[in-house]
Amino acid sequence: MLASDPGTLSTLWNGVIQFLADGLTGAIWWQMILITLVLTHITIASVTIYLHRHQAHRSMDLHPIASHFFRFWLWLTTGQVTKEWAAIHRKHHAKCEREGDPHSPHVFGIKTVFWKGAELYRAESKNPETMARYGHGTPDDWIERNLYTRFSAHGVGLMLIINVALFGVAGLSIWAVQMAWIPITAAGIINGIGHWWGYRNFEATDASTNVSPWGILIGGEELHNNHHTYPTSAKLSVKPYEFDIGWMYISILRFLGLATVKKLPPKMAFGEVRPVADEKTLEAIIANRYEVMAGYARQMRGVFKHEAATAKVDAGVLKTASRWLHRDVEKIPAAAMPQITQARAAFPVLDKMVVMREELRQIWLNTSLSREQLAADLQAWCRRAEESGIAALREFSIQLRSARA
Repeated sequence: MLASDPGTLSTLWNGVIQFLADGLTGAIWWQMILITLVLTHITIASVTIYLHRHQAHRSMDLHPIASHFFRFWLWLTTGQVTKEWAAIHRKHHAKCEREGDPHSPHVFGIKTVFWKGAELYRAESKNPETMARYGHGTPDDWIERNLYTRFSAHGVGLMLIINVALFGVAGLSIWAVQMAWIPITAAGIINGIGHWWGYRNFEATDASTNVSPWGILIGGEELHNNHHTYPTSAKLSVKPYEFDIGWMYISILRFLGLATVKKLPPKMAFGEVRPVADEKTLEAIIANRYEVMAGYARQMRGVFKHEAATAKVDAGVLKTASRWLHRDVEKIPAAAMPQITQARAAFPVLDKMVVMREELRQIWLNTSLSREQLAADLQAWCRRAEESGIAALREFSIQLRSARA
């Protein structure tokens, strides 16, 4: 009877068409765009708070309620397995920019990492040695073994069904954006551009860069040079003008009793100027060596600006010197070395500062020497700096003698 009634069939068909068009929510286009942004942002927050800062680096602890919410959400929206993500990321830090780094643009090339970063991730996730060596301490409870890991692809399938039910056919587009969001932002932008282009606060041992001082779209992960300098810090921003939205969320979780922060970036303290640099001074500058070198770079940039104002040097030489003169010599591209040499010859004061910078750096690189010898070397360095006749060096040395651990 029902099947033979054209009116009933038409009503049912129209209902199906209406459902496919509007879904259960009946959301219009701008509402769906807003919902997509919210959903993908929750995913980014889950990656940076749970997978990155909590699991991979143990810079914070999460209450089981918060932890399981993030696990469930990531299962729905990415299909990522916690152990795989943490292991691959830890290996990246252990092998950064060298053979064995799972996704370095300096190993694979920027185009490969940007466009095929997710494929590099999947390939490394199948490496049992990586999982065994770097995957320790990740969840291994019943639900992880029997659902999240065993059926890792089923979560995103469930998310597809939910999206279509809520938003109709347009839910397919929302789901597609959700599926592409992490491969583009995390695998492409952070793993690729975050080791290729941007600014650096610190002369970390790798090529990491801060993509933007405002870490919003990618949860604070934009501050990648800061992270590689202090990888166990739960907070990624270090400068007054930088903003880490992931840290804002962590602060809210901490206020609610759902998170405990274990480590933050070190901050150098200063007190009275000691008559001479001693072992306490040595301890302070080694503990804060990245901040020390960042301060030295600021002094060099000030001197460079003053010297370059009246110099009759080729503009290309000045531009190259401005970019590379304050960097570790092994970080300077071979193509830039002739111009660096020319700049150092043109600016004897800067040349002296470059030499003194490397001598200072060697103090914490000479791990074979005793504390007493290193302290003596630091005293000698400060004496030479203060007797150099270069005001910037003298001021920097005096400040070093006031450093406290």
